[in-house]
Amino acid sequence: MLETRDGIAASDLTALAMAHCVFPLAVAEEVRRDGPIVYTKGDGVRLTGLDGREYLDMMSSHTRANSLGYGNAEIAGAVARQLEQLHYVGTVNNLAPPTIQLAAKIAELAPEGLTKVMFVTGGSEAVEAAIKLAKQYHAHTGKPRANKIISRWNAYHGATMGAIGATDWLGTRHISEPGVPGYSLIPGPSRYRNPFGMEEEAYFVFCADYLERQIEHEGPENVAAFIAEPIMQAHGVQTCSAEYFGRVREICGRYDVLLIVDEVITGFGRTGAWFASEHYGITPDIMTMAKAMTAGYAPMGAVIARPDLIDALPVFRHVHTFSGHAGAAAAANTVIAIKERDNLIAKARDDGEYMLDALQEYLDPHPIVGQVRGKGMWLAVDFARDKETRAPFEDDTVRAVVRRMYEHGVIASPIGTAFEMAPPLISSRADLDEAVRIAAQSIDEVARERQLV
Repeated sequence: MLETRDGIAASDLTALAMAHCVFPLAVAEEVRRDGPIVYTKGDGVRLTGLDGREYLDMMSSHTRANSLGYGNAEIAGAVARQLEQLHYVGTVNNLAPPTIQLAAKIAELAPEGLTKVMFVTGGSEAVEAAIKLAKQYHAHTGKPRANKIISRWNAYHGATMGAIGATDWLGTRHISEPGVPGYSLIPGPSRYRNPFGMEEEAYFVFCADYLERQIEHEGPENVAAFIAEPIMQAHGVQTCSAEYFGRVREICGRYDVLLIVDEVITGFGRTGAWFASEHYGITPDIMTMAKAMTAGYAPMGAVIARPDLIDALPVFRHVHTFSGHAGAAAAANTVIAIKERDNLIAKARDDGEYMLDALQEYLDPHPIVGQVRGKGMWLAVDFARDKETRAPFEDDTVRAVVRRMYEHGVIASPIGTAFEMAPPLISSRADLDEAVRIAAQSIDEVARERQLV
């Protein structure tokens, strides 16, 4: 019988998980049927399951955070040394050296003009801090009634109550309502298909125009901020045009509405740039980040802002217990140093182009593949049951493809009408080739079994 390193039998560990663990966003019936997915070891870009089987992780730990893979002794050692020396000193104006060093480094890497950093423990908290900062800034600078936040359809900005008001994805908002008041949602850019059946570039223009109309409708004096992912995750890696974000930047500036860019997923190299804002040539007023800043080795997030926003506040009335935790800061400092030393941001750009080309070559011709798209090391395969009408599958075909990939030893993730892959930045070309081959094989097997070809 398989046992973990602690000597617990695999079957006993699974039973304990079923008895005592909560599985957020997982369908309860599926968990009862299939059990939890438990991994016991990670090495590089591969995970080992309870049954001893090895999997190629093309999702960077499902949440896309694990940008440097598993078992990195350099990061673990830096965290251990910091914990031994000074693990935690509180918050407010208490700081440890690695936290200060990290703030300065992030200011160096961020878009020009963003220099003031507040640390939190994850992406949702970063969005909470950004929204509170926007509201408090306006309260002290001549727009005291500016408490409205505009977000977008199918956006995801987190699961805490402030962040969830700006969220329209994964079914997390409606079940928790009534929530925090003052949020409104407008159309957001999407590739391949959109709710109005428009061509992509025309739809991007429409979405930017809609933002201006919404600000006017709400009253510019009442709107604190517009929050946007630079690349939306809904239905898989929804890139847009530089023209769209350029117009958004201009509209926000003209109406004195702060632009919050949510880089929780895209920051720290995921898209082949330190931050995806670089692809669009824009500077946000406020930017959020988390996930890959520590490569998943410690929980941490941050919000960075223009200094005049912070300087306008006599007190920023917001706090987190573990803000700027020294051990997490040590992890982030080491992660950034590794990415710089090993030139991993450029590698993510080049390898992403390589993988996108391969996926398009092998998958685009398939009868049920609608579009392959991506940016850097974040890619998506969108499906269509009818390529002429672009009608999506309404059954479990996409999930079946991902399950088949898993059976063949490759981890991907279903996301609406598509599946996505977000490989660790350290992945080799051989790893990427294997993932492409398994994806093509799995799509073809499922399509033939279901008589879709």
